Amino acid sequence: MGGERWEALKPGGLRFIYDRGLFPPGLDSFVLSSLPKLKPGLRVCDLGCGTGLLALLLFQRQPSLTVTGLDIQPEAIRLAALAASENHLTDRLSFQLGDLRKNPLPAGAFDLVICNPPYFPQNSGPLPKSPQLRTARTEETCTLEDTCRAASRLLRWGGAFCLVHKPERLTDILCTMRQNGLEPKRLRLVCARPEAPPSLILLETRRGGKPGLAVEPLLILEAPDGSPTPELNRIYFREEDRL
Repeated sequence: MGGERWEALKPGGLRFIYDRGLFPPGLDSFVLSSLPKLKPGLRVCDLGCGTGLLALLLFQRQPSLTVTGLDIQPEAIRLAALAASENHLTDRLSFQLGDLRKNPLPAGAFDLVICNPPYFPQNSGPLPKSPQLRTARTEETCTLEDTCRAASRLLRWGGAFCLVHKPERLTDILCTMRQNGLEPKRLRLVCARPEAPPSLILLETRRGGKPGLAVEPLLILEAPDGSPTPELNRIYFREEDRL
């Protein structure tokens, strides 16, 4: 299709595909990929995987993973499968078309669940014109409760659930996580500058974890001169361009 575009995560690195009119890549997926503590052999589920960008970001950081992506949109799964094939990862990276509310994946099968979910509740503002963008950005087909319930079911005891979301939903997120047996353990705020209010939050929870939340240092996106910070450059793999 004419709107599809391939890009590399870094020179010589994994390649991802997207359609700017349907599933454009965004900052949120990149910063979320930096949150989980990845170890070789982890079994990972990407809920609402879209075209597979987040899964590829995880593989770029830790090649010895097994990742299963789930999405309700056929076009997203088609593009994600293309990306898995392009990067010769089909033995360890698979994508499944399905509705997370209907439990299409086995319970307790994953060490890590990761999700860039729809941010906005229904009737909270103007809707995107594209049905695909409405599904990706609003809780039209998947609520916060749906996402947390699915993650809790999919995780083994002690497994981690990581997500990115909007700071104005933080109270809803923390309450919903705990109601579904997911104890908040690490919280990080994403800010354009140190004095700016947060634009995103990164949260890690543990299935069956004990109470105790660590608030980590801010993730700052811009240096005083407006250039990307060293940490943001690392997240985008840009520091290797200068070696």
